[in-house]
Amino acid sequence: MDVTALFLTGAGTGLLAGGTTCAAVQLGLLTGAVTGARPTGPPPPGCAASPARAGTDARAVVTFLSAKLVAHVLLGASLGLAGGAVQPGPRVRGVLLAAAALSLALFALDLLGFRPARRLLRRDRHRGAPEATRGGWRRAAGLGAATVVVPCGLTLSAELLAVTSRSAVGGAAVMGGFVLGTAPLFGAVGVTVGRVLAVVRGRAAVLLAAGLLAAAGWTLLSGLRLGGWLPERGGTATAAGSARFVRTDTSGTQLVTVWALDRGYRPSRVTARAGVHTVLVLRTDGTRGHTRAFTIPQRGEDVILPEHGETRIDLGVPGAGRMRFVCASGHYPGAITFR
Repeated sequence: MDVTALFLTGAGTGLLAGGTTCAAVQLGLLTGAVTGARPTGPPPPGCAASPARAGTDARAVVTFLSAKLVAHVLLGASLGLAGGAVQPGPRVRGVLLAAAALSLALFALDLLGFRPARRLLRRDRHRGAPEATRGGWRRAAGLGAATVVVPCGLTLSAELLAVTSRSAVGGAAVMGGFVLGTAPLFGAVGVTVGRVLAVVRGRAAVLLAAGLLAAAGWTLLSGLRLGGWLPERGGTATAAGSARFVRTDTSGTQLVTVWALDRGYRPSRVTARAGVHTVLVLRTDGTRGHTRAFTIPQRGEDVILPEHGETRIDLGVPGAGRMRFVCASGHYPGAITFR
């Protein structure tokens, strides 16, 4: 695939599907970029959403997206040259998602007037205006660059394409195209966040803070799933219920079939025999969501599935126990129980 085709593939993926998934994962970083660049004092009466503040929000979003673009282009070039070895594993991404959840919680506490959070997030408030503004832009740029280590499932798909390009230019093209494809939605979300923050007062601020705390909890849960750190819980499928998804081929290998759908895996719980050679068969049919990036946390393994087709993962000879799996963004979990 030539450079132009790689760029267009990345841009198309970002524009058509990547914006929503990445915005969900990286909302905390984007919110931090906007709030960090805003003036800390109250707006003049009757001017809650002044043009100056709106311009500040837009510049913060542009700074954030510019840094994100540069970071992803550099990552793409590295992946094209060095391959998947430079990608963070599932547990590392789990830690980063937990950190993103913490940032969302801090922004929510800041909105509620919690003084320690306000002091932590607005440490530039006592500086001169030019110095504080420069600090806000540096923060927006830093948070934009940090998105490279908190990828969504479709970002991982683009990264795999960068790896397979085997070229620094090709890898940079696909990752740059992907970020540019997601930019319109990110820009709209960022400016909207700024406008909401400019006008919310009283109960509205409480509602927004509650929404941010809910998003923080969801992000933290995703990170814990991705790292494999959630306590074992939940039921297991019966052998009878799993029979249609588990079979043995003529060589004696146990085949466990799981379908990756746009909004989860079917079955999400399956029971199989322990102590026999087992192959996990992952099937897709027009799948375009997070679930195409399939992760087995305890193996530290990510597998990018095609939109249509079948992918096989050799699990060796599993002992008795539960092998958990999840999409690479930590949103859709499942497990195979070996008995």
